[in-house]
Amino acid sequence: MEEQVEELRELMRDENGPDPQEVQSFKKNHNTRIIAITSGKGGVGKTNFAVNMAIAYAQIGKKVILIDGDLGMANVNVILNIVPQYNLMHVINKKKTMKEIVMDTEFGIKFIAGANGFSKIANLSVEELDYFANQFCSLGNADIIIIDTGAGIASNVLQFVAAADEVFVVTTPEPTAITDAYGIIKIITTEIVDRTVDIKLIVNRVHSGDEGKRISERIITIVGQFLGYKVEYLGFVYEDPVVTASVIRQKPFIIVNPTSKPAICVKHIVGRIEKTEPEYNEGVASFLKKFLGKKSH
Repeated sequence: MEEQVEELRELMRDENGPDPQEVQSFKKNHNTRIIAITSGKGGVGKTNFAVNMAIAYAQIGKKVILIDGDLGMANVNVILNIVPQYNLMHVINKKKTMKEIVMDTEFGIKFIAGANGFSKIANLSVEELDYFANQFCSLGNADIIIIDTGAGIASNVLQFVAAADEVFVVTTPEPTAITDAYGIIKIITTEIVDRTVDIKLIVNRVHSGDEGKRISERIITIVGQFLGYKVEYLGFVYEDPVVTASVIRQKPFIIVNPTSKPAICVKHIVGRIEKTEPEYNEGVASFLKKFLGKKSH
């Protein structure tokens, strides 16, 4: 317990992220930063992390859009306690504009519901694609777009991952989760051959900072040795009953208990992210171009 207290003190020095003036300066000259959050298997807390990270970004003044990219088992809306009327397919089918499907939330972020069939967008006619592209590019006024992808290696997961500026892989200390995290990193690094993907690692549900560091070092070492790829460790999130309680309440833990250990960890991770610029940060138009250019193998 004393170890956790000391670790939390260290994290809390950065928990509020960068200085607000630095944030405003950054906003004056930037493209939308697009982050895909993925995992090798389900059940590691990927969606919960994506939701709380989005809110942490909003709390430092960012304009954030969270897209549910888990097209088969969409559940971001469950954590947010929202019932979406419309989703991306309504835009693809020209029934709604992008502005009409973007939902405001009580947590300071905007939310877009995913849709089964979205990965088939490349089969649309030129006219339909032009309409959707113009609509999607209207999201370019956001500072951050976070895409919660599906778990595993479905074709649409790789499409999102290949098009994003950065990919955050979430894992836990469980042996199967570690193995699957390596597996998804291997697929990303071997399937996306036209550029180096910026992959970062987050270890969820740890009991100590040392455990998170140990797990991350194991994965990073194996990836470097066998794939010749450099993965960055972003940080860890504590195992804590507040997370389960918040899911039951359908309210993000960073809102339910902003001083809880998991909330402090997420804020610290956002602070670390904000101190770095992605190697490829080309905005929404570039994201859409890369997304449409990636076909499943």
